[in-house]
Parts: sequence; C-alpha cells; structure tokens
Amino acid sequence: MAFELPDLPYAYDALQPYMSKETLEYHHDKHHNAYVTTGNKLLEGSGLEGQSLEDIVKGSYGKNQALFNNAGQHYNHKHFWNWMKPNGGGKSLPGDLQKAIDSDLGGYDKFREDFIAAGTGQFGSGWAWIAVKNGKLEIMKTPNGESPLVHGATPILGVDVWEHSYYIDYRNARPKYLEAFVDNLVNWEYVDELYQGARG
Repeated sequence: MAFELPDLPYAYDALQPYMSKETLEYHHDKHHNAYVTTGNKLLEGSGLEGQSLEDIVKGSYGKNQALFNNAGQHYNHKHFWNWMKPNGGGKSLPGDLQKAIDSDLGGYDKFREDFIAAGTGQFGSGWAWIAVKNGKLEIMKTPNGESPLVHGATPILGVDVWEHSYYIDYRNARPKYLEAFVDNLVNWEYVDELYQGARG
C-alpha cells in the first residue's frame, strides 16, 4: 500500500493567527510530501509492501531506520493535520474523554501543564503525546519520528515539536507554540474518535 499525501482538512490560512499559511504550505507540501516520496522509495524491496501504515511503522522500527523515519513521520503527520481545526482547543471536551483526562491525567489544567512541559522538554526534534496504554491515558514524548505506536501504546493526540512546525511563526519560543496549540487548535472531536477506537 503506497503512501499518499493527504489533503489538508482545511484551507492553508484556516489556522491563522496560531499557525500561518506559510507554515502549513512548507510543512504539508514540502516536509510531509518528502516523507511520502522518500518512504515510497524505501518501501520497495523492504518486505513490508502491502501492509498497513501502522504495521509498516512497527515492522521497520529498530530494523530499517531510514524507512521507519519516513513511515513514522507520515503516520504522525496524517494524524497531525486532523488533530487541529479552526477554532479548536479550549476546555469543552467530549464526556468520555473528559472523564479519562480527569481520572488518568489529573484533570484538564494538569494535562495542559504536563503536555506543554513534555513538548518543551523534548530535546531536539520530536513529538509530545496523549496515548492510551494498558487502558489508561498517559502523556509521553518521543524523539524524531517515533510515536507511542512503537512503545506499546496508541496515540490519540500528538503535537509536532520539530522546528519546521513552529519556527516561521514562533521562532525559538516553543512553549508559546504549544500553548497556542492546546488553547486554540486541538480538534477534541478527532481525539475522542481515536480514544473510542483505542478503548476497543
């Protein structure tokens, strides 16, 4: 199953002022597109052709680093575009998800603080996450293109802290970008959809 670059689910200027048109054009059309193009080349002859994206990510982890880097980032970004929406963020979460954040992560304010801290504290490039592991929500961070998928967990929210995700808009102020992401961009309905799927 060849990788394909998905269309953005909104216009390039739809997330302004929190994420600029220029950032989305570079991030989606150049960076994500490069993961797709390179990933497809590396998939040929890997023995993982025809498998689902999730299985390619897991199957290449620790075995085929170049393929993993590109497949992992394709997987992460496919979800990343859907983890954001215009007029997103805020504290109004779907009921089941709110209950899980209260019981597993200490409530919304504690989640917000810990999620931003995870993203800020990820040294270099990487991601911060909410993932479902052993039936409970956890906040995680991973380097480069890794995701909770390769650590026995299912990601339901992720934020890209590679510099290409925020440098045009925020320069080196990564915490400001993370605050804007949580407060104004998160698509909680999509997070809830993944949460319901992860709960099985």
